[in-house]
Amino acid sequence: MKIPFVSFLPMERELDKELRSAFDRVFASSWYIEGKEDEAFEKAFAEYCGTKYCIGVGNGLDALVMILKAMEIGEGDEVIVPSNTYIATALASTYAGATPVFVEPDIRTFNIDPAKIEAAITAKTKAIMPVHLYGQPCDMDPVMAIAKKYSLKVIEDCAQAHGATYKGKKISTFGDAAGFSFYPGKNLGALGDAGAVVTNDEALAQKVRALGNYGSDYKYHHIYKGNNSRLDELQAAFLSAKLPILDRMNAERRRIAGRYLSEINNPKITLPYVPDYAEPVWHIFGIRCDERERLEEHLKKAEIMTNKHYPIPMHLQECYKDLGFNEGDYPIAEEISRTELSIPMYYGMTDEEISYVIDALNSFN
Repeated sequence: MKIPFVSFLPMERELDKELRSAFDRVFASSWYIEGKEDEAFEKAFAEYCGTKYCIGVGNGLDALVMILKAMEIGEGDEVIVPSNTYIATALASTYAGATPVFVEPDIRTFNIDPAKIEAAITAKTKAIMPVHLYGQPCDMDPVMAIAKKYSLKVIEDCAQAHGATYKGKKISTFGDAAGFSFYPGKNLGALGDAGAVVTNDEALAQKVRALGNYGSDYKYHHIYKGNNSRLDELQAAFLSAKLPILDRMNAERRRIAGRYLSEINNPKITLPYVPDYAEPVWHIFGIRCDERERLEEHLKKAEIMTNKHYPIPMHLQECYKDLGFNEGDYPIAEEISRTELSIPMYYGMTDEEISYVIDALNSFN
């Protein structure tokens, strides 16, 4: 049996009529930027998240960059980010002109460890950017307490966690603003690049919108040195077609994760840890194994596709060699990078496919 790491086919088949209708509607309108589709999706997604404002942008990285710029965080400032995450989180700080400061994760959740944040705060620190990695909510109460103590901004990176909840409340509603990615592989994915900023701060929302429209508050009037990052009408229409079934798709991911957590039983494999405060949406189901390459090959022989998130930690990436880090500087991030293996997780997996993956993992010795 061949099991892909991810497949969009079950979801796309289910929404075939809605997606084609969305395309036809936009094509017939001859209006492709900043129109009714964008307005409708922004309103619906803000309501879904429980925030007052949503601003559609070009992608998830732009969302984080423009939040930082709207907060006037830039050259000479520092932003605390997890040492274990996708590089876009750090790049956002870099592109805004600030310096990312890495803080180690909790080895159990892979998310930033709040107990390690205070030691990284300096006079230059302006914000904390927690990531809800793999769809697992970060422990936000202590993060917010630290931010309040030191008068820091909090920017939630929600790129992998659409619909996840922390203590019963949607992520993206704790910090000053949050950035989402709608890359096709996300739990809520467009059919191309797309992203959004959500916030309850009206002034920040207005500034982010202007920054994404060449710094313009109205046509040919530019109040900021902005850039071009807007959610186009076609992607907004596709996202509007998918949003109504997001909770159902997330529930199915939780069902699959529940089987993995209860039925994978192999002492060589460390399963994800879910704290009591978290209701993840399982964008990624990441296990750990000291013999990862051998396990990867074992699954490959069974025609089960996997992925590694992320095999080179950020502080050891060539693009950040200017920060002067060496191997061993962030041992927990390095340990996760060395041992993490992501197994198939997507809406539409059959029980037979799930059982096949579980049996293959249990047979590894």
